[in-house]
Amino acid sequence: MPFGGEFGEICRGCLKLPSKRELPVAIKTLKVGCSEKQKRTFLSEASIMGQFDHSNIIRLEGVITRGKPMMIVVEYMGNAVLDSFLRKHEGQFTVIQLIGMLCGIASGMKYLSEMGYIHKILAAHKILVNSNLVCKVAGFRQAHEEKVDSVFTTMGGKATVLWAAPEAIQYHRYSTASDVWSFGIVMWEVMSYGERPYWDMSNQDVIKAVEDGFRLSAPMNCPSRLHQLMLECWQKDRNDRPKFAQILSILSKMGCNPDSLKAIPNGCLSTRPQNLHIPLMEQSFPTFPCFDSVGEWLDAIEMGRYKDNFTAAGYCYLESVARMTVQ
Repeated sequence: MPFGGEFGEICRGCLKLPSKRELPVAIKTLKVGCSEKQKRTFLSEASIMGQFDHSNIIRLEGVITRGKPMMIVVEYMGNAVLDSFLRKHEGQFTVIQLIGMLCGIASGMKYLSEMGYIHKILAAHKILVNSNLVCKVAGFRQAHEEKVDSVFTTMGGKATVLWAAPEAIQYHRYSTASDVWSFGIVMWEVMSYGERPYWDMSNQDVIKAVEDGFRLSAPMNCPSRLHQLMLECWQKDRNDRPKFAQILSILSKMGCNPDSLKAIPNGCLSTRPQNLHIPLMEQSFPTFPCFDSVGEWLDAIEMGRYKDNFTAAGYCYLESVARMTVQ
């Protein structure tokens, strides 16, 4: 069954090679009438994928340029994109399984960083999942990195704000460290089962909040050490963020020591890197309309499922929520 892609349709197919068994594949087609620029962009993704050979990077099987439409053939990923897959199966995985998915993504990103490739648009919707729950990085675009940790400026200054590091948003500067920031957002997406980062905040509100020190709270049942790793990925100074090798090592150790994974009780609404004791409502974050109850406010920011947790913690009135600190 075909479905829409950026430049055409994506279909499931079967690749038959001499002396080999049939292989299920995904076929990306370039729709007729595309511009030369779109054609170059379409083929650049294949040229990038063709350089990589790693179990957590989507594998290129071939490119067909003779005749129309042009086609890119890649390995078939039965569970499609990660964020949609998690939303469909909310609450069905153990913390260890979720960490296993993150280990796969981190392993793929470690490989890309060692290859000198900067992804720039890493997000859960750029990760594909196969039938064995193996996650693979996809969504490649042509860049011009010459060495590891090189920094460059995009011509159009375009950045996907919800996943982009502050320096990418403000100065359009990208590096492996900005990919680490994005990976921190991906960790949050995985542990929240595909919830939208920053909920319904606008791009401008997100930019201002992040600049003011706002960081996403720990998702429900998220181990405190895992949320701490997210915060380390979200350090404002890119030089203070961990490398992908360190991230992979930490995640692997978590997976091997499940008894050490303690969830953060009830989570918190936001976190500053310095853990300052500042009432949340005094921080310079986006304002929201007035609400009559905590439940109504939680519904408005798509956190209605946390009502019982707020009640159990004693936050029954908006006044008490306004007095919450980051600890």
